[in-house]
Amino acid sequence: MAVISYREALNQAIDEEMARDENVFILGEEVGEYNGAYKVSRGLLAKYGEKRVIDTPIAELGFTGIGIGAAIAGLRPIVEWMTHNFAILAMDQVINNAAKMRHMSGGQIKVPIVFRGPNGPAEYLSSQHSQSLAAFWMHVPGLKVVAPATPYDAKGLLKSAIRDDDPVVMLEAELMYSWEGEVPEEEYLIPIGKADIKRQGKDVTLITYSKPLRTVLSVADKLAERGIDAEVIDLRSLRPLDTDTIFASVRKTHRAVVVDEAWPMGSPASFVAYAISRECFDELDAQVEIVTSEDVPMPYNHRLELAVQPSEEKISDAVAKVLYME
Repeated sequence: MAVISYREALNQAIDEEMARDENVFILGEEVGEYNGAYKVSRGLLAKYGEKRVIDTPIAELGFTGIGIGAAIAGLRPIVEWMTHNFAILAMDQVINNAAKMRHMSGGQIKVPIVFRGPNGPAEYLSSQHSQSLAAFWMHVPGLKVVAPATPYDAKGLLKSAIRDDDPVVMLEAELMYSWEGEVPEEEYLIPIGKADIKRQGKDVTLITYSKPLRTVLSVADKLAERGIDAEVIDLRSLRPLDTDTIFASVRKTHRAVVVDEAWPMGSPASFVAYAISRECFDELDAQVEIVTSEDVPMPYNHRLELAVQPSEEKISDAVAKVLYME
C-alpha cells in the first residue's frame, strides 16, 4: 500500500472525482496558478484547465456564494478556503443559503457543495489565524461536518463529501498536511457519519477528532505501559455524529475523556460529554471529562501557544481523574 501525505490524499480525491464527474470543479484563492496555499490542488489547473480550477479574488463571501449558486444550478463545486478563519466572512452564505435551501424549498433544491480548508490551532499565527471553528459549523442543521485525521480517512471522506447532495464542511489542519499514512491505490469511500475505533481498549474511552488524534494515540500507548487499556475513538464526522459507536464504547469501559482543540463552551467536546451523560448515565463509573483549548484567544508566544492547547499531560491527568488515580 502506498504511503502518501495528507495533502496528497486530498489531491488524489479531488483529481479522481474531477475525472469521474465533469460537474466537479474547484475554486478559491490561489488554487490554480499557485497550486493552492497548501499545495492540495497541485497539478489540477494543468490537467483540467481554468474553467474547472478557478482562481478567485480575496473575497470569501463572494466566491462562496458563487459556489453555492453553481451547486443549486447542478454543478458540484469544491470551495477551498485558505483557512476556516477567513470563512467567518462567508458564514452568511453557508448558513443562510447552503444549509437552508433544501429545507426552504420543501426538498426541491439540493446544494451539493464541499467547503474545505485548514481549521484549528497552527503555529506562530496568533489569535486571528489559529483557532478551531468546528463548533460554529457543527451547530447548523442542514450542514454535514467531517474532520479526518489521517490521509486514508481524508481521501475517503472527501470523495464521499463531493458525491453528497448536501453541503459538507471539511475541517483539515495546517500541521497535518505533511503527515503521512497508508492509502490504497484502489478506489474506496468512507461514509459520512461513521466513527472509527483507532485503538481497542477496555479501561477508558478516549474520544477525539482531527489533529489531536496523534496526541491521544501517544497517550494511549503510554497508558498501556502503566497497565491502563484505553480505547480511542476517532469521530471523523461531527455532524452527523456516530453516537452508536461512542455509547457502545462507554458502556464497555464505563469511563470517558473527550479531547478537542476548540474552546470549551459550546464545543464539540462538551456536546459529546453531554450526550454520553444523558444516554449512559447509569453505566458511568465517573463523570465525563473534557480536555479542550483554554478559554482564551490564541497567544502569539509559542510557549503560551502550546500551553493553551490539549497536551499529553492534560489528557493523562483527565484519564487519572476518571480512573480515580489522582
